[in-house]
Amino acid sequence: MYAVIMAGGGGTRLWPHSRRARPKPFLPLVGSESLLQATVRRLTPLIEPADVFVVADEVQLPLVRQQVPALPADHLLGEPVGRNTAVAVALAALLVERPADEVMVVLPADHRVRDEAAFRAALATAADSAAHGSLVTLGVVPTGPATGYGYIVAAPDEARVPEEDAARRVGRFVEKPSRERAQQLLADQAGVWWNAGIFVWRRDAVLSALERHAPEVIGPLRAGLAAGDPPARIYADLPARSIDYALMEPASVEGGVRVVPVDAGWSDIGDWKALHAELAAALPAGAAGVVAVGRAEDLGSSDILVYSAGGRLVVTVGLRDTIVVDTPDVILVCSAERTQDVRAIVERLAAAKEDEYL
Repeated sequence: MYAVIMAGGGGTRLWPHSRRARPKPFLPLVGSESLLQATVRRLTPLIEPADVFVVADEVQLPLVRQQVPALPADHLLGEPVGRNTAVAVALAALLVERPADEVMVVLPADHRVRDEAAFRAALATAADSAAHGSLVTLGVVPTGPATGYGYIVAAPDEARVPEEDAARRVGRFVEKPSRERAQQLLADQAGVWWNAGIFVWRRDAVLSALERHAPEVIGPLRAGLAAGDPPARIYADLPARSIDYALMEPASVEGGVRVVPVDAGWSDIGDWKALHAELAAALPAGAAGVVAVGRAEDLGSSDILVYSAGGRLVVTVGLRDTIVVDTPDVILVCSAERTQDVRAIVERLAAAKEDEYL
């Protein structure tokens, strides 16, 4: 078994701390390790660093080498430009020379897992199912009607299989729903999980499935690599599609996808509100949800995160449900209910070519 870690995410909802020069996977958001370093470590001993590969933007490869020096140099795969996860998976499946029937674990570099033993146990269960040719995904046991995640719904005849049992067949995937739709999913159906974007399959199984369901991805990529074309030329015409949309959704319609539930304290730390929740979980009783990272002083606030990375003292008084992020060149003050919208500010700055802030 080997692992492919996708480290190409920009983490724009964690701007202005996450930037192009050092995006989210390379930041120590929880503890002293970067999210990438924690991802590699939590795979051990199930998968050792000698069997770990990383796909990242080629300009980030020096950061990968710096942060995870235990990885062999030829285990780092650089992309000239991001084309979403379907292309990243296809690239790794083609370039990483492993036996056709070996199990391949694919996971993002920027997630948080509290119960690492439970996480590895779920991966091992998924690997057992994948060894027989299934495409397997991990489904996170929901803690509420979150709207920032997609959902996995088990096939009706397998929805009520006990959680501790092995993988069960996926009936469908649901894109990020409204809050009302998420509440309805959780209330009306058993066998519903958050989609964590973590996949387990045999190398030959995913290549065959890509050829069947995403020929527009695997075909040009395979041809360009075989011809020795420059990566920039190969990537220029490749479609930007997620692996869920390009492969997992159509494969699930044919009954070829299975899900293994995992309850391991998982979070994608997708925005500042999610990071606040992770850090607030460690607060002592009576802390009123006030989380301070860096130099900060507060008086009478509740449920706030102050992330001071600019070297200045940040003082807050009487705030509620607020995020304050201080960096050397940007200060963000945001309602905790609007942290998903930080990405829109990044897009606005990019459109205005304010690259010094990106």
